[in-house]
Amino acid sequence: MLEKDILEVLVSEEQIEEIAQRLGNQLSEDYRDKFPLVIGLLKGCIPFMGKLMTRMDIHMEVGFMDVSSYHGGIESSGDIKINKDLGIPVQDRHIILTEDIVDTGRTLKVVMDLLTYRGAKSVEIATLLDKPEGRIVTLEPKYVGTTIPKEFVVGYGLDYEEKYRNLPYVGILKPEVYNK
Repeated sequence: MLEKDILEVLVSEEQIEEIAQRLGNQLSEDYRDKFPLVIGLLKGCIPFMGKLMTRMDIHMEVGFMDVSSYHGGIESSGDIKINKDLGIPVQDRHIILTEDIVDTGRTLKVVMDLLTYRGAKSVEIATLLDKPEGRIVTLEPKYVGTTIPKEFVVGYGLDYEEKYRNLPYVGILKPEVYNK
């Protein structure tokens, strides 16, 4: 049923598995003996973060923040709201922010600055998707699954009006779905 709204699959289930394994291996190597705090930015992070964590062979702590800038539309509003703050101290901790997509970078920049202000030892981004053509702020994620073009994508945590998050792949949403 949902697939009728998808123009093209950009990142398949198999590719997501390969990305999670590759990034999980790299993060395990880079954070060995550092006990990082892996923070997911809700809600889109859930599928990728879950898969990525199971591919990381290290001790870690997990936390979540609910930060939004889309407010139902297809473009970031630039108005960043922290709906649920992290309940774990970050002082002197290595932080891995786990995201489904880095687009404008506004939200992640605000969160990174906040965590740095709170005393984090390091803050890096691990993302399934990077959309550098959409970037508005200077921000380069260190751990990137794959780079995608400037298209409106859904699936594997990414949504449009809270729909499509449950697709097992990432696809381009047909414009007629959101241009109503």
